[in-house]
Amino acid sequence: MIERKPARLHALVTGRVQGVGFRYFVQANASQLNLTGWVRNRWNGGVEVLAEGAQPELEKLLQAIGRGPRAGTTRDVQFEWHPGSGEFSGFNIRRTA
Repeated sequence: MIERKPARLHALVTGRVQGVGFRYFVQANASQLNLTGWVRNRWNGGVEVLAEGAQPELEKLLQAIGRGPRAGTTRDVQFEWHPGSGEFSGFNIRRTA
């Protein structure tokens, strides 16, 4: 069996993404996909996501972020791929930065 190295997704999301349960939506999806990392609101009104895990699951999370929760509206998702670090043990909601 081939062991795959974890990947890291860093995404900045804009739109109606604060005050609509967006962070909880991301956390629930990431946890369901067995991803680790965090999500937080940004002072500029956006949301930042840093997630690690298997590439296929990260791509599913990215699709979910693009849809967002029903109460929200995702306008744009800027994202980058990096190698995973393995530094996280779960997926958490962090304080606004």
